[in-house]
Amino acid sequence: MLSLKLFGANDIRLIETAIPKINDDELLLKTDVAAICGTDIRMWKNGYKGVDNNNPLTLGHEFSGTIVEVGKNVSFYKEGMQVAVQPNIGCGICDRCVAGNFHLCDDYRAFGINIDGAFAEYIRIPAEAVQRGNLAVLPKGVSPEEAALTEPVSCAYNGFSKCFVKPGEYALVVGAGPIGYSHAMLLHMAGASVLMNDLSRERLELCKKFMPFIETYHGNDLEGFVKEWTNGKGLDIAITACPVPEVQAAMLPLMDYGGRVNFFGGIPASLQPVALDTNIVHYRELYLTGSTRSSIAHSRKILEFVSQGLIDIKSMVTDRYEINDIITAFENAGQAKGIKHVITF
Repeated sequence: MLSLKLFGANDIRLIETAIPKINDDELLLKTDVAAICGTDIRMWKNGYKGVDNNNPLTLGHEFSGTIVEVGKNVSFYKEGMQVAVQPNIGCGICDRCVAGNFHLCDDYRAFGINIDGAFAEYIRIPAEAVQRGNLAVLPKGVSPEEAALTEPVSCAYNGFSKCFVKPGEYALVVGAGPIGYSHAMLLHMAGASVLMNDLSRERLELCKKFMPFIETYHGNDLEGFVKEWTNGKGLDIAITACPVPEVQAAMLPLMDYGGRVNFFGGIPASLQPVALDTNIVHYRELYLTGSTRSSIAHSRKILEFVSQGLIDIKSMVTDRYEINDIITAFENAGQAKGIKHVITF
């Protein structure tokens, strides 16, 4: 089979490898769709701990597939089932795992991060993922492409759920990539008025094209625009879907009393600490939250939203490729062309 392997920084190769063998407690999945994430791009550019010429890693953690082989000890899953896969596998023992937060486990494993992932024609699903519910059979009306996109949207939903959005509130999303796009859809679904801001006018225009319900701003006076847009009140919600310290610091003066800020995009350690005016937090009684990854429950909730027609996640896909063109797909995604790039098998 063909698989895309990371060998080190700036070294990805599409090579032929053996189709994985499974044991009696595992599944073999034929990949249907796999999407490129910003994490994939960072791993390609920077390399990843433990990955080298002797220990390459198949990338890809946003995917769906069809079960083609079932271990004899597996009871529920059957050949031919189409499934979405939540990539984070916890230890199953720690307090966070017992609470359902496998994605926060100190010893978590994830497809495409520290075990072989989805940029391959076939994927071995280990017993832990089978037993802990990482696979969800596609609900009625959900396509394999939509199923692959539930992972990034579920990460946005994790942050969204901490903002307690109410209808009629004013929400700003900074960052018009796939994650910002996901946040905008969810905020709109909850009844908020949504403003998007980004350095890329092209990406903002794409977001506006596919989400005509949003407002966009591209300029040097975001604070002035927000004041006018909110009729002088300020924001109820701000989401920083970009890894920029100045953006995080700039959110606090934009907020109304009782506003909620979600720092979604992590900041590189070399750019810490971030200078925040905590007096604004104090006097305006703001809530600052963070979120990372997503749980199985988050992913299944997004599948429900898609099945019910509440969000249109396929609209974020601007570019589709076959596996033979995956290097080109990475190059385009790395240059922030379009919104979401997917590989179809």
